[in-house]
Amino acid sequence: MEVADDDIGTVRAFNRFYTGVIGVLGEGLVRSPYSLTEARVIFELAQREDTEVLNLRRTLALDAGYLSRMLARFESDGLVARERLAGDARRQSVRLTARGREVFAMLDARSVTEIRDLLEGLPTGDRRRLLAAMRTVHGVLGDRPNRDRDVTLRSLRPGDLGWIVDRNGALYNQECGWDRTYEALIAEIVADYVRDHDPEWENAWIAESGGARVGGIFCVRRDDDVAQLRLLHVEPEARGMGVGSALVDECVRFATEAGYAEIMLWTTVLQRPAHRIYERAGFVLDEKEPPVERFGDTVHGLVWRKKL
Repeated sequence: MEVADDDIGTVRAFNRFYTGVIGVLGEGLVRSPYSLTEARVIFELAQREDTEVLNLRRTLALDAGYLSRMLARFESDGLVARERLAGDARRQSVRLTARGREVFAMLDARSVTEIRDLLEGLPTGDRRRLLAAMRTVHGVLGDRPNRDRDVTLRSLRPGDLGWIVDRNGALYNQECGWDRTYEALIAEIVADYVRDHDPEWENAWIAESGGARVGGIFCVRRDDDVAQLRLLHVEPEARGMGVGSALVDECVRFATEAGYAEIMLWTTVLQRPAHRIYERAGFVLDEKEPPVERFGDTVHGLVWRKKL
């Protein structure tokens, strides 16, 4: 279908408006000496200890000469260190120095503050509409290339439990309208997992893609024969990448090897995409609970089971 001139004008007008909102047309990003592109490079370098320059250029789609000059300036300012790769002197790796990580922390903190100020200045309804629209834009323009990125599962690290509570609380509020009592329930589940954890019978995993956390899941002991799958969630930008299926399959594998006879889970009628994941993993809908008032909503609970 041919793109109308008015449609092009709409996109250009939005770009001009939003770059003004986030301040990238000013002297520097978040009141700093660094441009948006420079801040993107610093942020990308902060995601890992060492980064090959070629991979950095491809990830950010930057001109080789432009990136080289930027890195040389960063090196002169003490922000990065570069070295040749062993076995191939033509290739370089780059890493942030201690000073560089201080600059990243400053940029990150200022960005968080500005975004929080922006969102806190909006009524709740407008905030939800804005975030939903942003997820739509990200999903339409960003998810297709992301589908080809590798997804890896790992065990819990410091900070993951807080992230699980935060993301479950935020996502279920945004997508289901559930109130803070749901987030309180998640916090209780996580606290119980830590307090009574038996590694032979229970485990948890974080899914990562491109070095970022994109989902999580818990397998907990319900009784001697039954395991319970809990707290499955997948970040909106990672949906369609197989993250949910990978997490569920790992949970079932662990429960099987632990010696459980069955694994079950509780969910609601709202989580239809997850239902398809459970069905593919061999779960069967066993019980439809009567509606109850929970989390500021009328909740229709479902119990799914799978024999192991």
